[in-house]
Amino acid sequence: MILLSFSSFVVINPGQAGVLSILGKARDGALLEGLHIKPPLISTVDIYDVTVQKFEVPAQSSTKDLQDLSASFAINFRLDPTEVVEIRRTQGTLQNIVSKIVAPQTQESFKIAAAKRTVEEAITKRTELKQDFDDALNTRLEKYGIMVLDTSVVDLAFSPEFSKAVEEKQIAEQRAQRAVYIAQEAEQEAQAEVNRAKGKAEAQRLLAETLKAQGGELVLQKEAIQAWKDGGAQMPKVLVMGGDSNSSVPFIFNLSDLDQ
Repeated sequence: MILLSFSSFVVINPGQAGVLSILGKARDGALLEGLHIKPPLISTVDIYDVTVQKFEVPAQSSTKDLQDLSASFAINFRLDPTEVVEIRRTQGTLQNIVSKIVAPQTQESFKIAAAKRTVEEAITKRTELKQDFDDALNTRLEKYGIMVLDTSVVDLAFSPEFSKAVEEKQIAEQRAQRAVYIAQEAEQEAQAEVNRAKGKAEAQRLLAETLKAQGGELVLQKEAIQAWKDGGAQMPKVLVMGGDSNSSVPFIFNLSDLDQ
């Protein structure tokens, strides 16, 4: 009698929802957290965990440019407590829900998202790819009483042919960047040579002007000496420059001073 009395009650703990079945038929209305009465002997209660569940689900698809693309998604979801009766009637256990609902709907949602873009866009626009996947998966699982809380891409893989093409493209880009650097370096060196040549030419021009000026001074001195020889009354004064054209200081003396 005591055992019969205890079997007339069931306790649903936090994070759980129950489905009451009488003579094998599920009754409407989920048993939520708390104490519930159930008919003894002829009834059973199936308990479902409605806390967050996490499963990793693989998926494969083809992109818009017909490249193979595979991924692995970590799906965080929970069962809607108010829908556990329908889940019990259509799917049964949590394992059935994952294998018959979550996994195939993940596959279909990934196909929808991947088909919208090329394989290269799947790399460069990964955030948009995941958003399309999330939208499709939420829409598909919601009608089964499954609430998606979060998804993450654990792995995203490409065909060996595409991976090789990406590697070759990166190598080509690196070579092109190296060629540009070498060309810029050569251009800078050529400009430096031009600047050095201009500097040398300017130095030679200044030297020529200096020599020309000094040559004119010597001619004037020779002409003055010759005039004195031809009968000048006074010994001419001679302008003499120092050896360094940049630092020399001219000085003047009379040739007659040399006789003293």
